[in-house]
Amino acid sequence: MAIDLHFTKGHGTGNDFVLFTDPEGQTNLTASQIAAICDRHFGVGADGLIRAVRSSHLPEGAAALAEDDSAEWFMDYHNSDGTPSEMCGNGIRVYARYLIDNGLAELADGDTMAIGTRGGVRDLQRNLTGFQVDLGRWALDGGEPLVRAKNLPVARPGLGINVGNPHVVVALADEDELRAADLSFIPHLEPEPVDGANVEFVLPLEPLVKDGVGHIRMRVHERGSGETLSCGTGAVAAALATRHWAGRGAPNQWRVEVPGGTLGVRMFATEDGEHVSLSGPAELVFEGELTLD
Repeated sequence: MAIDLHFTKGHGTGNDFVLFTDPEGQTNLTASQIAAICDRHFGVGADGLIRAVRSSHLPEGAAALAEDDSAEWFMDYHNSDGTPSEMCGNGIRVYARYLIDNGLAELADGDTMAIGTRGGVRDLQRNLTGFQVDLGRWALDGGEPLVRAKNLPVARPGLGINVGNPHVVVALADEDELRAADLSFIPHLEPEPVDGANVEFVLPLEPLVKDGVGHIRMRVHERGSGETLSCGTGAVAAALATRHWAGRGAPNQWRVEVPGGTLGVRMFATEDGEHVSLSGPAELVFEGELTLD
């Protein structure tokens, strides 16, 4: 039976997504259908797919509503290969824009919107760059695996960080190394994480800190999607790792340059521990109709 899908294409700093509305959770796409939609040659083309579904109509949404009963909408996110993912920092900002622009939710200046994800409920607010999302508590998680990437001559130590999804961050020496890494190949991690990980290759800029703000540049290979122009949670992990390496006195506010633009990261204290937030733009670029077999 054919499925007619009205979709919207959006992006956050070049990290692009196909979004569609399915409030009651009746359109369950297969992994192969999602991969076909995201294919850049034969499909719409995207780094991932986001289904807008009410939390009450999705099994994973029950946990979100138990955590925060105001999390009406759930971000059902899948990578471009069709695999589900816990969180997407760029995707959730684009999702908020989509909900608002389609009249599914409202977000006044100063108000907060709660959105359910597989990584937990995330709170968003508007800001001057677009949206800011509180990604909650983070953790050093995953140890320090060795990372090998094509065109980097030797294995590098990475740092495992979890911000709702798993990351391994690698520091590079200079622009030549950052440019040379061929991320069309999956980086090899030793030991290999059971569920895989996003891998960020980070270059501290000179000066590292200016006017109290840290500055880094990065590229990323996203689990299930390959190299992308931007990864929101990856930018957060990269800033956290760089602060960790820099030691005492390192700032809690960072600007992260990615191939698709610039993202802001901020660490701040809360009653339940340190949280980290991500801010950046979210744009919707076109709509279309798609028929799936």
